[in-house]
Amino acid sequence: MHGLQIILLLNVLTSRGSDIIGGEKVPRKSMLYMVSVQNKSGHICGGFLITEDFVVTAAHCDNEYPTHVVLGNHNLNKGQKISINKKFKPRFYLNVLLGDDIMLLKLSRKAQLSDIVKIIRLPTAKINLKENEVCKVAGWGITENGTLTNILRVVDVPVINKKVCKKQYSVINIRLPANVICAGGYPTHKGFCQGDSGGPLVCAGLAVGIVSFNKGKCNYPKAPNVYTDISKYLLWINAILKNPNNRD
Repeated sequence: MHGLQIILLLNVLTSRGSDIIGGEKVPRKSMLYMVSVQNKSGHICGGFLITEDFVVTAAHCDNEYPTHVVLGNHNLNKGQKISINKKFKPRFYLNVLLGDDIMLLKLSRKAQLSDIVKIIRLPTAKINLKENEVCKVAGWGITENGTLTNILRVVDVPVINKKVCKKQYSVINIRLPANVICAGGYPTHKGFCQGDSGGPLVCAGLAVGIVSFNKGKCNYPKAPNVYTDISKYLLWINAILKNPNNRD
């Protein structure tokens, strides 16, 4: 893999702000598990609450040195602010294009679950998504017309056949990593972009994927959007949740 390609893809997804392309504002009483992962400068990535004190996001978000999360409101200017106590990444994670792009954040205290803060369930076993099955992805920030917003936005995205996804990335000399899901982007004009990394791909009410990377202009992509397949990391996740103090 050429270093320049890796740099370009990381720049696409980890720059401040975020794009949900072709989406709409999230209703106040839905997607209450969404989390803004932040550093001292503000929002850097999305994330989602899976227990009262654990958030899931993308491993490459650690490049921006996250310090805390904000949850409990779709407006970035409001909500519960909780510092990050510990971060967990897979032992073999190196960079976004080589896969294993998942990170668990142990919060310094438990979030207060309420009518505006909820957790989202993960799959309990291997998932079998159907081609063109419609899922959702959400994030904060810049929209497709270039305007800034602090309000959470969401878009429907179709699942893309893995063989088609591999072919589209092979055209631009990128080998698709293992343990990923493709949805949105090529051939549509709907999907994710900068700053949405770490947010969930939600299918049938479950968080099945984590926003990882894409290629090209976000509203005119040359390849599908790529997500980490959460179901491939369930043993790792459950081991950390059970014994967070015994993990490196």
